[in-house]
Amino acid sequence: MSLARQRLVRNASRSVSGGLPVVQSRRGGFKAVSSPVEIDPNVAPSGDGCAECLAGEDPGWWLHLRRCAACGHVGCCDDSPAQHATAHHRKTGHPVLQSFEPGEDWFYDFRTGEFFEGPALLAPDSHPLDQPVPGPSGKVPRDWQRRLH
Repeated sequence: MSLARQRLVRNASRSVSGGLPVVQSRRGGFKAVSSPVEIDPNVAPSGDGCAECLAGEDPGWWLHLRRCAACGHVGCCDDSPAQHATAHHRKTGHPVLQSFEPGEDWFYDFRTGEFFEGPALLAPDSHPLDQPVPGPSGKVPRDWQRRLH
């Protein structure tokens, strides 16, 4: 998100929502998130890969990564076999995630099913550029494409 857009969002937050975080939806216009803890820009990501896959949960690999905007948990996307990012949402109730892929900065709200732009989160904002997709290296089966959701 550009510095100008960040200022716009910050100013809209002060004037529209009484201090709650405000994001601009892809449809245009602004929307306030209902609680300040839904997006915490000061929380670091939990790691550089899916926390559960790296901890040894089967199947142990992912296609793309997603980051919880409330607590920083990094989980695998819904196209991945284990879908740990959505499982984290269901377990914790944290409703907003951000892509954890290089070059992507979109957010997603599980409650509304909408993608939107939000504030910059604490770095790093993606997995390392040299990390393969799918990943992690050495854990991805040869027939990985057949195993996607």
